[in-house]
Amino acid sequence: MSVPVSPNTRHMSQAGGEYDHIHVLVLELTDRNKREHALLELSKRRESIMDLAPLLWYSFGVIAALLQEIVSVYPLLSPPKLKTQQSDRVCNALALLQCVASHRNTRNAFLTAHIPLFLYPFLNTVTKSRPYESLRLTSLGVIGALVKVDDTEVINFLLSTEIIPLCLRIMETGSELSKTVATFIVQKILYDDIGLTYICATAPRFYAVSSVLSNMVQQLVTQPSQRLLKHIIRCYLRLADNPRARDALRTCLPDAFRMDTFVPFLQEDPTTSRWLRQLLDTVLVQNYAAPQES
Repeated sequence: MSVPVSPNTRHMSQAGGEYDHIHVLVLELTDRNKREHALLELSKRRESIMDLAPLLWYSFGVIAALLQEIVSVYPLLSPPKLKTQQSDRVCNALALLQCVASHRNTRNAFLTAHIPLFLYPFLNTVTKSRPYESLRLTSLGVIGALVKVDDTEVINFLLSTEIIPLCLRIMETGSELSKTVATFIVQKILYDDIGLTYICATAPRFYAVSSVLSNMVQQLVTQPSQRLLKHIIRCYLRLADNPRARDALRTCLPDAFRMDTFVPFLQEDPTTSRWLRQLLDTVLVQNYAAPQES
């Protein structure tokens, strides 16, 4: 006579079996012959697996295996020889590192180990073909996951590296999506007081950022992107919080902002429209009021 199995018992059994399977996949990351399949399966399921990040970080040899995947394609970056399958495999490894970067229990260890530096060669590429663009975009996603949490320690780490010049170049030459993520990263750095002070500390740093933003605004006049424009306006708005930067913006704010070029484009986005008006009020209206104040 068979004993009936309750739905709850069956669910627990299935959940336990799934968790065991995840453990097997994580262990297979250290096996060269099984790694590609494990990378694919784990990257597809990473958002649904609770605490995958600590499991990856604290499992012996796993992070080393992921880094091995990354450095193995360095020789293919220049001259460009990277194939789509190779890029996809590395992107799966990067997706798992993004999981580690975004988890509160592994983020600090991720920074302490300087793991983001392994991604910078991908951000430094200029080849526009899909394999390279995928690497750049996925690498930006890892950095984006770090800055999303508003942690000053993350900003301090990034400012000690070349992340701002790398992002600025992508903001000028990348695809729309890469430009958007790179601009978001610069925006998050600016919205930390340490980041704003760093960028506004010298004229070369300020003008490096403001000139790239200005060029992007000019491009958006003919190739509009609401999502990208939102991040650009927020960067300008934050720069205007610094008195020296605000004074400089009075002469270098894009004409497209002054001439209300984007007003029709932003009719269905009242939040971004309000930010733009606030920017103009802060930079221009206060400029006209300044003589009266003195």
